[in-house]
Amino acid sequence: MKHPNVMEDFQRTISYGVTAGNDGRMTLRSLLQDRFHDIEVKTIVDTATLEIVDSLAEFRKAPTSDCPNVIERLKLLQGFVIGRGLSRKLTEVFGGPQGCGNLRTILAGLLPLALNLQSCADIEDEQEVLDAIHEKLLGTCAGYVRPVAE
Repeated sequence: MKHPNVMEDFQRTISYGVTAGNDGRMTLRSLLQDRFHDIEVKTIVDTATLEIVDSLAEFRKAPTSDCPNVIERLKLLQGFVIGRGLSRKLTEVFGGPQGCGNLRTILAGLLPLALNLQSCADIEDEQEVLDAIHEKLLGTCAGYVRPVAE
């Protein structure tokens, strides 16, 4: 009798959230959960400059007892300004044998939310928010193509 592969019915959930603080900082939160992981990441970012002030992670569940050792590498993000070079920085910090592909994945989805919050400061109308995000992200991806000058 063949035993089922435990990865045949594998599900992973990643959630992201951002909260603006009254102190000029925002808190970005992410949670990654699957059969083998329960990881929460919090990053504090200066709202005006988008500089990463602090990052924390908690490995509540991980495949090995060595996985949480990567938490120390979060310090290497302090002082980095979210924007161009983000992917390169995340690969530098969380790639290779001392890194963690899951933290790189979490942060690659989470940190750009800081750009959205910053570009929408003090805007309450949903369409105005979308317009502000569009302006800020123009030329950064397929969804925000910069018009070609004629």
